[in-house]
Amino acid sequence: MRAKRTFGVSTWVWTSPLTDQRLAELAPRVREWGFDVIELPVENVGDWDPRRAARLLDSLGLSATVVLAMAPGRELVAADRATLRATRDYLRHVVDAASAVSSPVVAGPAYASVGRTWRMTEAERHACYEQLRDSLAPVCSHAADAGVRIAVEPLNRYETSLINTVDQVLDALAGLPPEGWGVGLDLFHMNIEERSIPEAVRKATGRIAHVQVAANDRGAPGADHLDWPGIVAALDAAGYEGPLVIETFTGDNETVATAASIWRSLAPSQDAIAIDGLSFLTGIAGEGGGR
Repeated sequence: MRAKRTFGVSTWVWTSPLTDQRLAELAPRVREWGFDVIELPVENVGDWDPRRAARLLDSLGLSATVVLAMAPGRELVAADRATLRATRDYLRHVVDAASAVSSPVVAGPAYASVGRTWRMTEAERHACYEQLRDSLAPVCSHAADAGVRIAVEPLNRYETSLINTVDQVLDALAGLPPEGWGVGLDLFHMNIEERSIPEAVRKATGRIAHVQVAANDRGAPGADHLDWPGIVAALDAAGYEGPLVIETFTGDNETVATAASIWRSLAPSQDAIAIDGLSFLTGIAGEGGGR
């Protein structure tokens, strides 16, 4: 019998970048609504204080997960040495922040900046994958030493041309020590790229490090056409025991809204995305709900 399913929500639902003040405002509300986990993005090192965050979350009984942000100029492939070095340094700092708040993962597209696309032959793609393994290896080693895994997330074709599917991320990182990395699944991207989300989940069995959820339009989970019972059953069968974390974005920040293509309101309010999403998830994916 699996452990009780837990649920989280990203602060990106409301704000970007996250600050100490906004976290102090959001965390008590998230806990009051019934979430177990709050997801903390590190857009830039120093935006928020990990030790201060750890004390706050501990006082509320909230757990944390951490996500990275691959802004323009953050690259682990097809870039100059200075860029590769700076990106690895940023990722190590994110790992340190995750360790400070006891997050078991750092999730996100840890390979190229979001929105960077280019055409590749299969030979060129595999050369990039080889470079990615070399670039990411020291970060994964640092993460493993800190008790953290890099949950590498495939993105949809409009946000990257490098890794779009579970098959590709498993191929790209094959051979890296498993202690430092896993697969980050994001249902929004999977709905675009995977022919069957449950089948893609099954392919990632034993490697799933993190799961982010949203409706197919990035609104509240459940207000959509996704096969939620099939997805949850596949996650259960794959042995995934981590949280399901609602991730979508506020349209208030122009940079984030443009990057995530948030052109319209996705719910009556940002709070509703969290509250309605949690209500749906606890019904469909709560204890026993996926079996």
